[in-house]
Amino acid sequence: MNLLLFTQADKTAENLLQLTGQRCEHLHKVLRAKVGDTLRIGEVNGLMGTGEILSIEPGAAVLQIELQDTPPPKLPVTLVVALPRPKMLRRILRTSAEMGVAHLHLINSYRVEKSYWQTPVLAKDSIRGYLLQGLEQARDTVLPEIHIHTRFKPFAEDELPALSEDRQAFLAHPGDYPPFTGSLTDESVLVIGPEGGFIPYEVEKLEHAGCAPISLGPRILRVENAVTSLLGKFF
Repeated sequence: MNLLLFTQADKTAENLLQLTGQRCEHLHKVLRAKVGDTLRIGEVNGLMGTGEILSIEPGAAVLQIELQDTPPPKLPVTLVVALPRPKMLRRILRTSAEMGVAHLHLINSYRVEKSYWQTPVLAKDSIRGYLLQGLEQARDTVLPEIHIHTRFKPFAEDELPALSEDRQAFLAHPGDYPPFTGSLTDESVLVIGPEGGFIPYEVEKLEHAGCAPISLGPRILRVENAVTSLLGKFF
């Protein structure tokens, strides 16, 4: 944990926090914090700063805080990913927050198993938990916005064209497509399919919505590795 995150609910006064539960346990067992120690802290969707420990017990810790730093800027990208298996989804949520993705759209595809949509990972509180882990790692406070689309065609025909309007939009897909070279500084859309890629019908719909197919080369990557590789390559 490189940043201790809190919300308004943790405040007992304007500049005082009381932390309990897992975060207090982390202070005790991992950081071995003591009275007088100063920690990096941040308010979820707010500023960052420092917190001095005024008291710390096994069940609760009180910090005096000072917030003055803005969080790092987000990447100028809207990331669209076909819903992966739950274990991989956890990693993608953490990675998206860690790398600074502002908007993540999880979409359906012919190769997405129907059972994936029933995973508890998609519960609102579960998604938030994995995003917070990514923010803590990267020292960021602003949660990515997560958008869930259970039907491919309405997303591709009605929503993706609006997302890609006046932006560069790319479809990362296995096949004989040109590789992407250079980097991006303007708002962009990046679409990544399931392992094995989208079916031809879906590729056609995505291209019609304004996405230019690109290749990562002859190797077929896991979705989580494709996300990390492409964000690093683009930005």
